Amino acid sequence: MKKEYVVVRIDAATDGGPYVFVTFVEPRDLKESNQARMGPNVMGFNSMDDLAKNMQKAFSGLSRQMSGGATTTVKMDMREYEDSALKVGDKVELEIKKVEQGV
Repeated sequence: MKKEYVVVRIDAATDGGPYVFVTFVEPRDLKESNQARMGPNVMGFNSMDDLAKNMQKAFSGLSRQMSGGATTTVKMDMREYEDSALKVGDKVELEIKKVEQGV
């Protein structure tokens, strides 16, 4: 099975280990997420009181829009990552194959 993805995030290991986490989304999910951010859900505020009252609602909507749907994350050691030369925005194709084991 082959699928096309876009690199949306690259994170260093939180424990300081010699690896990184590369996060991918499907291109269609990325397009839907961008359209949602640009949609009519922009909130306007007339005063600081309105801003304070509606802050939680604004942030919860923003976090839903930023998530962009399902993601796939791959852990790579530093050498694999450097050899791949991946950067955010790159399109990649991942292939998954089941390994047949003999008895």
